[in-house]
Amino acid sequence: MSAPVVVSVLAGNGTLGAFGLGSASEVFGYDHTRFGLPRFDYALVAEQPGPVRTDTGLTVLVEHGLDRLAVSDVVVVTAQHEADRRCPPAVLAALRAAAARGAQLISHCSGAFVLAEAGLLDGRRATTHWRMADELAARFPAVDVDPRVLYVDEGRIITGAGTAAGVDALLHWVRREYGPGPANALAREMVVPAHRDGGQAQYVDTPVPRCEDDLLGVVLAWAQEHLAEDLTVDLLARRALMSPRTFARRFRATTGTTPHAWLLARRLAAAETLLADTDVPVEEVARLAGFGTAAGLREHFARRRGISPRAYRQAFGTRLGSGGAAAVQLDGHRAGRVRGHQPQVEPGVGQPA
Repeated sequence: MSAPVVVSVLAGNGTLGAFGLGSASEVFGYDHTRFGLPRFDYALVAEQPGPVRTDTGLTVLVEHGLDRLAVSDVVVVTAQHEADRRCPPAVLAALRAAAARGAQLISHCSGAFVLAEAGLLDGRRATTHWRMADELAARFPAVDVDPRVLYVDEGRIITGAGTAAGVDALLHWVRREYGPGPANALAREMVVPAHRDGGQAQYVDTPVPRCEDDLLGVVLAWAQEHLAEDLTVDLLARRALMSPRTFARRFRATTGTTPHAWLLARRLAAAETLLADTDVPVEEVARLAGFGTAAGLREHFARRRGISPRAYRQAFGTRLGSGGAAAVQLDGHRAGRVRGHQPQVEPGVGQPA
């Protein structure tokens, strides 16, 4: 049996958010091997082990010190009690050492302040809760703060926005590392959307009336079932009984993104599923997912996923092994876990429709 993936949540010192802890516990704290995921060795870590209060006033018992970070594959930093509170030097040093060793760091909400204070976000894109984004940018000018998105994937460091966006960031990491099958199964278990693109807006200022939401939902469901077709804004607008301009405006108001970006995300997700769960040739995958040609699929896959369709199938194809993912080795990292490719999660992916 392979060694478990060691996951640690940084707690104490003002860095334990109850929702972030719950989200991480749902993903890492249970046995999800039936979904094709590995075993996780999951625990809380603090500079001073013992009782720690969360931001909701509940108390949890932390049993491990910072030495556990030296052997952790994944480190989760949840929301802080006080974003302007200085993090102890020992915690910052442990995080820097974990990053230097190649651990995956994932922050939730104001946890980005801890990574920024450690200097780990300098020169990188990052996000946090939209309400705290200006403060993060002001305190850490070397960080490229994007307040509009749900999460930002910078490879070894993923920063998520507030509350539910933390779930999105964790599921994105599961999808990136282990493929769409395990990620979708885990999302169903958690009763949450299987995938929300990181470039989606954190919030929508003016939701549209419910009747229009319902009609738009019907059109989106239809589009999801007809990805292989030429889905233009004009076509979708006619089905929604709107002008193209009104449709594009309502679409962004409801989803936080453009029709083009939404379709591209759906097509990439469909291609991932086809590559992982079937032996359909790449050329046919491209057609069924709506990319037209294998060249078009390769271009978008390389740009958004940092990997070729064939390499993705080799890594995650369920027909290649009984464990749900082939034992492969990419970029010199250990077999069975894909590291090194860095999906570029950007706001408004694609051209505005």
